Amino acid sequence: MNSEAKTVAVVDYGMGNLRSVSQAVQAAAAGTGWTVVVTARPDEVRAAQRVVLPGQGAMPDCMRELRESGLQESVLEAAASKPLFGVCVGMQMLLDHSAEGNTPGLGLIPGQVVRFELAGRTQGDGSRYKVPQMGWNRVRKTPVGPSGQAHPVWGQIPDESWFYFVHSFHAVPRDAAHSAGETDYGGWFAAAIARDNIFATQFHPEKSAEQGLALYRNFLHWNP
Repeated sequence: MNSEAKTVAVVDYGMGNLRSVSQAVQAAAAGTGWTVVVTARPDEVRAAQRVVLPGQGAMPDCMRELRESGLQESVLEAAASKPLFGVCVGMQMLLDHSAEGNTPGLGLIPGQVVRFELAGRTQGDGSRYKVPQMGWNRVRKTPVGPSGQAHPVWGQIPDESWFYFVHSFHAVPRDAAHSAGETDYGGWFAAAIARDNIFATQFHPEKSAEQGLALYRNFLHWNP
């Protein structure tokens, strides 16, 4: 990778939290030599060395817009060969299928996306669980691969750091080894998933203060 071609593409297919994500990635990239490009052009996604796939809103809309934008093939090509970071619904899109609108995903990580089933249940303080989960929650790193170590994108971020969530559905990877982090909200679920050159989070790093920026910074230095 030469210094003239260090580009990270934030995919603009019309559904992501683009401004917040791109500003956070740009802040993380400051002084690193990386250029952040927000793009709706498949050729720019193909040319980038790293790709960020944001997502916000309903899964059926995100999948339709990604397909109709002409960007889906370039995202699949990126996922096969270069570091890719999925965010929120951008993470859910990586799995096989979502119960939200009975929607097929990209099939890059085996598993399903299901809705929280927390009706009538109460938290430790007596308050009811609300869906969507909206707010800060701790994330516990989970071991990945035969080494039993935390995923390298976590870097020096302390275990059980706080990150910001807004979601009604969550991922259930078929293989527990693809879970890179867990959060407890009425039961433990995958807050981060990973496979090979792919890393993705259900929470929003761009809304998660310094720990979120650290995560994007680690992604830029990650060499899977």
